[in-house]
Amino acid sequence: MLEFNFSPFPTIETERLLLRRITNDDVNEIIELRSNTETMKYIPRPLVKTTEDALEHIAMIEEKITTNVGINWGITLKDNPKLLGIIGYYKMQPENYRAEIGYMLSPDFHGKGIIPEAVNKLIRYGFDDLKLHSIEAVIDPENLASEKVLQKCGFVKEAHFIESVFYEGRFLDKVVYSLLDK
Repeated sequence: MLEFNFSPFPTIETERLLLRRITNDDVNEIIELRSNTETMKYIPRPLVKTTEDALEHIAMIEEKITTNVGINWGITLKDNPKLLGIIGYYKMQPENYRAEIGYMLSPDFHGKGIIPEAVNKLIRYGFDDLKLHSIEAVIDPENLASEKVLQKCGFVKEAHFIESVFYEGRFLDKVVYSLLDK
């Protein structure tokens, strides 16, 4: 079975991006991202409404890192420390050598290739450093932008589950994409 160790925290660079640890200094950006109905449209989670909510969210991210059960990075441009988005591995399955990748980005930066750049780098990190065998992504079938990102990064559609998630009084579909280590 795989064992994950995120200490020291792995800061990751791409051509344009710095993927770094999220801290309490990012609280305003976390509020912006997670209170934005456009950003959260396809993420069945409660909106962050207050500074306290945002700090709790940051603490939850930090706890997953320190207990080695999941890892999130803040997405920033190399020349600007402002948090533009979040990307990470959730729902780690060490017994299956598998993890779920997820991401969100400020709408101001959509369409600039930032998420594919970050996802491609984290694919390599997942396979080369974490020794994963497969990576999955679970998306809303209506999230066509995310679907395009996954296809561009080599993921294939594995399943479409009909009304398999119950959230806020209604049933939602989910689509699972996956990528195997070659």
